[in-house]
Amino acid sequence: MYIKDLSKFENQLVTLKGWVANKRESKGLVFIVLRDGTGLCQCVADANNIDESYFNDARKTTLETSISITGKVIKDEKQIGGYEIAITELELIQVATDYPIAKKEHGVEFLMDHRHLWLRSQRQWAIMRIRNTITFAIHKFFQQEGFIQMDAPLFTGNAVEGTSTLFETDFYGDPAYLSQSGQLYGEAMAMAHNKIYTFGPTFRAEKSKTRRHLSEFWMIEPEMAFHDIFDNMDLIERFLRAVVLDVLANNKPELAMIERDISILENITKPFPRLTYDEAVKIIKGEVDVNNKNAIVSLEEELTSVVNRISEVEAEIKEREDKIKVPGMKKGEIGFNQAKIDKLKHELNELEEQSRNIPQWLSSARNFEYGNDFGGSDETVLTRLFDVPIMVYNWPHEVKAFYLKRDPENSKFARGVDTLAPEGYGEIVGGGERETDLDLLIGKINEHGLPMEAFEWYLDLRRYGSVPHAGFGLGLERLVAWVCKLPHVRETIPFPRMYGRLKP
Repeated sequence: MYIKDLSKFENQLVTLKGWVANKRESKGLVFIVLRDGTGLCQCVADANNIDESYFNDARKTTLETSISITGKVIKDEKQIGGYEIAITELELIQVATDYPIAKKEHGVEFLMDHRHLWLRSQRQWAIMRIRNTITFAIHKFFQQEGFIQMDAPLFTGNAVEGTSTLFETDFYGDPAYLSQSGQLYGEAMAMAHNKIYTFGPTFRAEKSKTRRHLSEFWMIEPEMAFHDIFDNMDLIERFLRAVVLDVLANNKPELAMIERDISILENITKPFPRLTYDEAVKIIKGEVDVNNKNAIVSLEEELTSVVNRISEVEAEIKEREDKIKVPGMKKGEIGFNQAKIDKLKHELNELEEQSRNIPQWLSSARNFEYGNDFGGSDETVLTRLFDVPIMVYNWPHEVKAFYLKRDPENSKFARGVDTLAPEGYGEIVGGGERETDLDLLIGKINEHGLPMEAFEWYLDLRRYGSVPHAGFGLGLERLVAWVCKLPHVRETIPFPRMYGRLKP
């Protein structure tokens, strides 16, 4: 029996097994919030209605104590999940002592060191369930579109996107690398099956601690024969729309639990704006407005608003702290004010981070040099002006991967496309049309200083029945971060691996 199924057993006796997520006591009553992995439910032990031994055991429970509860299912819309259990029996399985993650604010490093326990928290539980929906929706979309899933090797003998971000390892005496991408192998598989996708772990060794970077993450990489860049963009748009709509249909409770404003997600049904690189640069630099909003002006106004709000929050924190210090305040009122202070301090931390970030975004936008790739700041400046994902295509070929096709109308550009999530989240998809001209591809391999012998198999794809083809890569964790509106990708994966973090 699971909490998620309680609606089927109203007014019946059931047995639930799980862990104590919260507990409080009143006169003759013990209120236990039980979690069993499928949901949360309040369970009430009433000293007047159960054996004394069961009531005493209920009082012994602590945070994360494992228990078995038998009781009557009572409908109560005010309670989490809409149902409550009137306990008739309770069995202690293991009484937890000194659970380290208390009901208070903890620092990020502390929580990361205790990730194995942090996963049990309500917020992390909700995020992982949304991740699960996204993963399933991805498979469902591609299978319904006639793709087959195939797997690319994790050990490779060559780089896909440059050698600076490779993890090198020993492969029976020969150097090998953990895969940066399955895309090159995906191209080979598409020549056999027409439409394929890979879904697996990917590794990047860049020593970056930004909110968007992990050293180990999951990539979804479809590859399609007889597709050009515009077919590719059409597919990306259908794909992201289908996945987000699936989350909206299946994860409303979890989205509410993490306090996600879903209005932006509901905009996914709108057409995705498609901008050339040139158009996007003009927007970033404030030379062109979007819906009467200017990138530079809106950032300056927001910075002023943030600075003013910081002053207001600091003043309210001080006022409430001074109140608590006055003797005679009731315990309940102290608790109310302390909870408000904790919430204000959390807001203050976010505001202070914004006050540091916005000047950097402004500087990056004002000083952006045409021809450069977009950095995280540039993507943030651009996407904050939109309420749907946007696509930026036709990039200067120098800043894109060697395998992207040159634009036939202007060889200065490569037919690449980056899909950027709104609300400042930036790139979640990168892809494009692949180069089919053998001589041009050889030239690009040489230009990038890559070992030609490692790519002879890849060049064979152009020698034997080459066709126009395209594909893209989606970073699962970046998509989860945007859908859940998380401040950092470290919360999007059960056990994140990133620069400086290998445990637990």
